[in-house]
Amino acid sequence: MRALFPGSFDPVTQGHEDILRRAALLFDEVVVCVMSNAGKTGRVPVAERLERLRAAAVDLGNVTVDAHTGGLLVDYCGRNSIDVVVRGVRGVADLHYEVPMARMNHELAGVETFFIAADPALGHVSSTLVTTVGQQGGAP
Repeated sequence: MRALFPGSFDPVTQGHEDILRRAALLFDEVVVCVMSNAGKTGRVPVAERLERLRAAAVDLGNVTVDAHTGGLLVDYCGRNSIDVVVRGVRGVADLHYEVPMARMNHELAGVETFFIAADPALGHVSSTLVTTVGQQGGAP
């Protein structure tokens, strides 16, 4: 079964890498895809995010890296024969955000969503927090 792990990955974090590795153990193939998000302004160039994801997946033979810059996630799934979306969740706040999208993806195209709980050691990490710490001179 093919799965899609979508996100803005802006920047790629250890949490993203953990979810990707765990998804690769569960599915025949995982496509990790940098998606555009109209509600977010990219801080890290897409090419750099793709490079970081490729480096994270270099030893994962069943992972491919891609980018999608327009249209709905379910359209990408349809064009690429993907029936499952993988999402990492850190807690209840993430579920409140993710569940309505999962329901809509299922309603629109029959795409299921598979939630993977974040590693507790990484559950506090978000791209926004990593960026903020980095901008202030800290080492995330």
